[in-house]
Amino acid sequence: MSNQSFFALIQDRYPADRDRTFIETADGRRISYADLDAASARYARALDRLGLRKGDRVAFQVEKSPEVLCLYLACLRTGCVALPMNPAYRAGEVGYMLGNAEPALFVTDPRRVEELGEAARQAGVREILTLDADGRGSLADAAAREPAEREPELLTRDDLGAMLYTSGTTGRPKGAPLSHGNLASNALVLAEAWGFTADDVLLHALPIFHVHGLFVACHCVLMAGARMIWLPRFDAKQVLGLMPRCTVMMGVPTFYTRLLDEPTFGREQTGTIRLFVSGSAPLLAETHREFEARTGHRILERYGMSEILMHTSNPLDGERRPGSVGRPLAGSAVRIVGDDGRDLPPDEVGNVLVRGPNVFGGYWRAPEKNAQEFVDGWFRTGDLGSLGQDGYLTLAGRGKDLVISGGLNIYPTEVEAVIDALPGVVESAVIGLPHRDFGEAVTAVVKAVPGKAPDEAAVIAACKAQLAGFKVPKRVLVVDDLPRNAMGKVQKKLLRDEYADLYGAKREA
Repeated sequence: MSNQSFFALIQDRYPADRDRTFIETADGRRISYADLDAASARYARALDRLGLRKGDRVAFQVEKSPEVLCLYLACLRTGCVALPMNPAYRAGEVGYMLGNAEPALFVTDPRRVEELGEAARQAGVREILTLDADGRGSLADAAAREPAEREPELLTRDDLGAMLYTSGTTGRPKGAPLSHGNLASNALVLAEAWGFTADDVLLHALPIFHVHGLFVACHCVLMAGARMIWLPRFDAKQVLGLMPRCTVMMGVPTFYTRLLDEPTFGREQTGTIRLFVSGSAPLLAETHREFEARTGHRILERYGMSEILMHTSNPLDGERRPGSVGRPLAGSAVRIVGDDGRDLPPDEVGNVLVRGPNVFGGYWRAPEKNAQEFVDGWFRTGDLGSLGQDGYLTLAGRGKDLVISGGLNIYPTEVEAVIDALPGVVESAVIGLPHRDFGEAVTAVVKAVPGKAPDEAAVIAACKAQLAGFKVPKRVLVVDDLPRNAMGKVQKKLLRDEYADLYGAKREA
């Protein structure tokens, strides 16, 4: 049997000259493809020495660094399942995911061992190691003692390579496992669709705990033997200074609105760029048009999610339509169906179903959920949208009330549970409202006990104490009552319509 490991494919795609630079960091450090291969081999050997085997989960909640990328590649190399986690998650959030995923190893920042170690031990994690933003820690020390060679594990395309936790209908995140076949097929399709070559230089300012920064950006570079300029986080002024050295930039809509806020930003900085990509959250048509007017570039918007990686894209050559996420990528398909499951005609809004080699096989240990979400091989995304006669997909909203703020997913139930427990709160409804900078802003609408309405600052402080910062409402609105339908269910669509202009960025119809 040929090895269908995604890492084996990555090795096959290395440039002939492995001394070519793969990553250049903000402080001038250069990591070649040879360095990358050696480091990932050492990390893989460290996993072997810990007794990890194919299928074991490796959870890591650490700051962005080249070493984290090497750990991810080591997981692919050994057949372990990489489980990246947002560093903003608090102990309760981390504890739930660890308990559900049951990883053999948890890697955290040395400064958070005391905070998160107990949660990991309670979840039954047998090994806890550390890695910081500078690539130092007990895991790095262990890897440094290992040889720089390790053959890729012999795997099939159905073996799991990674797992991401995504918002769930109960407010609890669900594990979305991705196979080596999912990762490999999507990487190859994207690199070709977006014209990546060895001459490209990607400006990488995204986090690497989710699809966009880890899978989309890094995989495109690896498939082409290209190079990245690696920033720990997005800083508009730093990005402006580095942009003339790059050919591609990927970002969430927030990146682009913040660049537009810079008075000096325009054609001078973007002259070497051949492609700007936006995703992870809706890009306002206004932002698309303003960016083109300032730079002459039309941002390429695409559509994906943790469960399906990237599924549609506006074309590299052709019309990049504001407000649309383009056509299905090669090998992928989209259907729009009504609530009765029947296909709808062009331009009619319905439920978005998808199918393709990039689509995951089902949620982690959730057979009942999977029976609901898959229909004859088609996955229900939970998004609403329409397909034009020419195949362009336009998203109209989400049937699951998911909020996407700054490219990060927030399920309202989790935030509502915190707010509903506060004194004076009868019930809350958390919604996403259009926001120029974040795409959507988390907003809480609260029904309070008469005369005992909670203070907005107190509600926000309570959320900050229990939730990752990106989940905290930007505003808390107190109302006499919440709109309901005949069955008593809160009608969040009415709330979204009523407060659509709260942040001055109402979406176009």
